[in-house]
Amino acid sequence: MNQPSEHDLHAYVDGRLDGERRAAVGLYLARHPERAAELQAWQRDAQHLRASLAGGPALPDNPALDPAAIRRRRHQRTVARLALAASLVLCLGLGGLGGWQVRGWRAAALPMGDALTAYRLLALEPGTRPDLVPQRDGDLQGWLDRHFQRRVAMPDLRAADFRPVGGRLFATEQGAAAMVLYRDAAGHAISFYVRPPGPRRHLLPRGERIDGGLLAQYGSGNGYNYAMVSRADDADAQVAARALQPLI
Repeated sequence: MNQPSEHDLHAYVDGRLDGERRAAVGLYLARHPERAAELQAWQRDAQHLRASLAGGPALPDNPALDPAAIRRRRHQRTVARLALAASLVLCLGLGGLGGWQVRGWRAAALPMGDALTAYRLLALEPGTRPDLVPQRDGDLQGWLDRHFQRRVAMPDLRAADFRPVGGRLFATEQGAAAMVLYRDAAGHAISFYVRPPGPRRHLLPRGERIDGGLLAQYGSGNGYNYAMVSRADDADAQVAARALQPLI
């Protein structure tokens, strides 16, 4: 037979199934020993409950004390616990897609924290690809020009052997932000990030901050906020500082 319903299983345990249906459930249990073991546990619970009530004072008819009702409540609690465990695993799994997410949410509340988050996503997360991969010089500059009302001059890092390898747009409450990623022959990455300040993000004075081994150097100019993000412990930071200077 097909898998019996929960109602049939409870009726089987309590001896309330007729001969044909009882035989069908018995055949199903013979083919599914793990389910049969579960029903045997139900039967033991029912016997213990009846034994504990035997010889005591008569109790009012209470449906909540019915063994089938008790088993249903226990099954519902088990399902609820499994659902909670699954949701926790899902949350941990989403966080594990790249450890940058949780750190990024915390960092985004600080000046240009979104620039650090964007760097972790595009420069450090394996398999993440940019929206645009340049085929020729000027592709990324034209791409920036299309998405910002005022011209945003893309830094030229060729003197330090860094070449632009891609760009990505990000959504903010104030409008589109953009990041251009540069790499050198050794694979080191520096990013240029630009965003509109908007009503909640004022133009920024020149500043810098270190988070998780990354250095964000930032400032404002021409109505936009800028950040250059690099590793904090090497000469890349000096390259980023020189690139930021003409913009602010």
